[in-house]
Amino acid sequence: MTHRLRVVFAGTPEFAAAGLAEIHEAGFPVPLVLTQPDRPAGRGMKLQASAVKRYAVEHGLALAQPPSLRRDGKFPAEAAAAIQQLKATPHDVMVVAAYGLLLPQEVLDIPQHGCINIHASLLPRWRGAAPIHRSIEAGDVETGVTIMRMDAGLDTGPMLSVAQTPIEPRDTTATLHDKLAALGARLIVDALVELERSGRLVATPQPDVGVTYAEKIGKDEATLDWRRPAEALARQVRAFDPFPGGAATLDDGSPLKIWAAEPVASKRNGTEPGTIVEVASAGVVVACGEGALRLTQLQRPGGKRLTVREFLAGIPLEAGRRFALPH
Repeated sequence: MTHRLRVVFAGTPEFAAAGLAEIHEAGFPVPLVLTQPDRPAGRGMKLQASAVKRYAVEHGLALAQPPSLRRDGKFPAEAAAAIQQLKATPHDVMVVAAYGLLLPQEVLDIPQHGCINIHASLLPRWRGAAPIHRSIEAGDVETGVTIMRMDAGLDTGPMLSVAQTPIEPRDTTATLHDKLAALGARLIVDALVELERSGRLVATPQPDVGVTYAEKIGKDEATLDWRRPAEALARQVRAFDPFPGGAATLDDGSPLKIWAAEPVASKRNGTEPGTIVEVASAGVVVACGEGALRLTQLQRPGGKRLTVREFLAGIPLEAGRRFALPH
């Protein structure tokens, strides 16, 4: 191959932007970037450009934001126009990372070397939308990134390369996201360098065993059920940082967000789950179904995330008060 490998990139959030930046900085021509349409976000619900769009605009890369790539979907005219644009854009391979739109077979077939995906899990574990959150929530001790060749299924394509990283006891979705974004960016550039050098990549089918699905995180999952073990609740809080946070309601109806918590040995067995058993500057300890949970970072509606010490200065809590149990 005499020319550099030309890479069309499709992705939306920060995780994808890290990959795009690494590909661009490695000198691969990027003739077109696809990202999702701007979405309302923040308190004012103003339209916000995706992280990938911001990078593309800053670096003068051609950009398209189709609402769909499916001719049989809700936006057939826009999909047809985007597919036409892809076909008219000379490129060799398409890299996809957390794009959020389904790629039909017609799109997968356009690039000479197909479509390659950066996926934030050790496939086939955690196929789907929220692999980082679900790996923490489930208590996995390690995760990683899989580079795979895309097919029409949901994260079912053959694997091209894999890199592992441990999940540390204090990792949140935010911290693990940043590690995996950097790992994925390095891994995709290695794969593109190899593809450019040899003209092919060796693919290994995913194992048939160990398949799990990482469903999208819903706000309705945020509520902490104090009847669960403290270990599980601590993982839930870490998995749901930065979104949607752990949600709890005090006995007077005040809602709170729990942003950091750790399991501790229960001091009083038989205490009703959800009961505050200790209040100290080190944390507010709440009885759980098994063990107890020490809350160390809290937030009230409209307020900021606060350490327990700062929080208690504004809202005193005392032992014996209760958090509501979800119905």
